[in-house]
Amino acid sequence: MNDIQAGRAGKPATVSARISPAGGLDILSRNEVARLRDASGSGLHALLRRCALAVLTSGNISDDPRSMFEQYPDFDIQVLQQDRGIKIELSHAPAQAFVDGQIIRGINELLVAVVRDIVYVSTQLEQGGFDLDDTVGITHAVFEILRNARILKPHVDPNLVVCWGGHSISRDEYEYTKSVGYQLGLRGMDICTGCGPGAMKGPMKGATIAHAKQRRRNNRYIGITEPGIIAAESPNPIVNQLVIMPDIEKRLEAFVRMAHGIVVFPGGVGTAEEILYLLGILLHPDNAGIPFPLIFTGPKQSAAYFEQIDRFLKLALGEEVAQHYQIIVDDPAAVARAMVKGVDKVRNHRLDTKDAFFFNWALDIPFAFQLPFRPTHEAMRGLALHRARPRHELAADLRRAFSGIVAGNVKEEGVRAIEQHGPFDIDGEPEIMRALDALLQAFVTQQRMKLPGGTAYVPCYRVRAAGKETAPLA
Repeated sequence: MNDIQAGRAGKPATVSARISPAGGLDILSRNEVARLRDASGSGLHALLRRCALAVLTSGNISDDPRSMFEQYPDFDIQVLQQDRGIKIELSHAPAQAFVDGQIIRGINELLVAVVRDIVYVSTQLEQGGFDLDDTVGITHAVFEILRNARILKPHVDPNLVVCWGGHSISRDEYEYTKSVGYQLGLRGMDICTGCGPGAMKGPMKGATIAHAKQRRRNNRYIGITEPGIIAAESPNPIVNQLVIMPDIEKRLEAFVRMAHGIVVFPGGVGTAEEILYLLGILLHPDNAGIPFPLIFTGPKQSAAYFEQIDRFLKLALGEEVAQHYQIIVDDPAAVARAMVKGVDKVRNHRLDTKDAFFFNWALDIPFAFQLPFRPTHEAMRGLALHRARPRHELAADLRRAFSGIVAGNVKEEGVRAIEQHGPFDIDGEPEIMRALDALLQAFVTQQRMKLPGGTAYVPCYRVRAAGKETAPLA
């Protein structure tokens, strides 16, 4: 029986309810249920509670991962084992997830995905089912998580376009992402994003209209996230397949292994991290000749953004890095046509090499790109950001630098570290550091670090060149 509590003392309304999971999760073992209920340090309850609340607040936009629990301090979730299967008990859950006292079907399905992935990954880790000591083992772990989530679809021609971009984008940029998604949808493309708002929602929204016009069924709007970021980027309501990877590195590998092409919209440090991750892989000598369409695009108002990104990439990684991407400004149809052409090349290459359509096994992803990076102050200071290194190795460390800034901005552990010990120091070759500082300052000026209208952004980093701090942020 559902219990609806009105908001009081400035707190939003909540609902307490016991619900039946919608699809995909019928039974759990007693051990799995016990671990989900265990609130001790080794238990999974805190992780379940955090990810579940993010799903229940779908549509909320906040860069502070702690704000959800400030709004819903009494929220709790329990998974109950019953004779006829499991029930999910919600206490003081956000009322926005319900209509007339009944949980919204799509949110119910995403809750099931949360429970499924948390249980599966923890069980595999406990039983030694994942070998995370080498690159082959990590790739197989990524594959197994995606397969368990029923994300991988055999007997389907390549048509999955991954869209990256910022959650904090302007209205013009958001409308443009919808237009690109619409053009991709008209051409039969499915969409995969990081599952949040902004450039992660827009392409899905545009594609839904195009798919409806084409009378296309069984469309996929895949959201791939991880526990550290889900609180700041709650799944948008269009996502119909959600998977929670254990960490950012496995999330990035999942994107790249599943994608038949990637479109990058304007964003901030998270988008720069994604770009450097993919380009570092494509620059690896073992991946020469593997087709991978990559398009940077945005409205004409965003042309300067991609000019800055392009300059930084060429300076840090060499002029030839531009061979791996196209920049198309203010032309959604041209983006879609170029992507279709690129995906055709991917299809032909997979046929020639007998590689799967649903998972890119042939791509070599070095262990350095797979190893989880914990952005401590010491780790951030230790990044080797100089051009004497192989380009793919430099790209890996530049990716880690941006990953650390993301953590300091929006991940709970990173935010706490900055509060306790001050900004991260990022040091390296002077020319790269000056270019990095200019890029980051542009992100701040363009309000790509925080949502427009919020409090002024306070940098969680200091950029240094040979031990000396560069010019301060304007």
